[in-house]
Amino acid sequence: MAGTEPDPRRSRPSLPGRASRPIRPFLPRRSPPAPAVPAAARARRDRRGRGLRTPLLPADVPASRTRAQRFDQAVLEAVADLEARWPGRLESLEFAVDEVPAVPNDGPELASDEVVLDGGVPLARFLPPGMDAHGRPTKARIVVYRRPLEVRSGDAGELGDLVAEVLGEQLTAVLGEPGDGADPIS
Repeated sequence: MAGTEPDPRRSRPSLPGRASRPIRPFLPRRSPPAPAVPAAARARRDRRGRGLRTPLLPADVPASRTRAQRFDQAVLEAVADLEARWPGRLESLEFAVDEVPAVPNDGPELASDEVVLDGGVPLARFLPPGMDAHGRPTKARIVVYRRPLEVRSGDAGELGDLVAEVLGEQLTAVLGEPGDGADPIS
């Protein structure tokens, strides 16, 4: 009766019209994956598990701001003070911050009403209104250069005063105010 016993190595015979497939045990459904934590919120460690686990300072502490953020804040404060001096006249102007000025190929920058210079290095520049690359009109813009001003200031208080002085000098030239040599903020 060797021919009538089922061979254990053979799979289950399939029914006519159905493809045979292996039998798998029932597996429960997996729960959805946990939401991804943003990279900024995760603790950054080096590849061997060492390093800072958390930021050194909380984000709301002023010491945790970068130099660029502190400079932007100094520009915003200076512009707010200047708006009090010239109410309504600064609405047609935009203020921008750039890292460093572009160096011209033909030598040092020449003094003009559009540029505030210190030793041939531009500290701020006035860009008149015009058209952008897409043909849309742009406002007049005053660009303040961060690195030259940071180099010329000793600390944060001096930086704020220098930014206010440079912006005041640039605005007096742009708005046609007489340069009286007085403090532009007071």
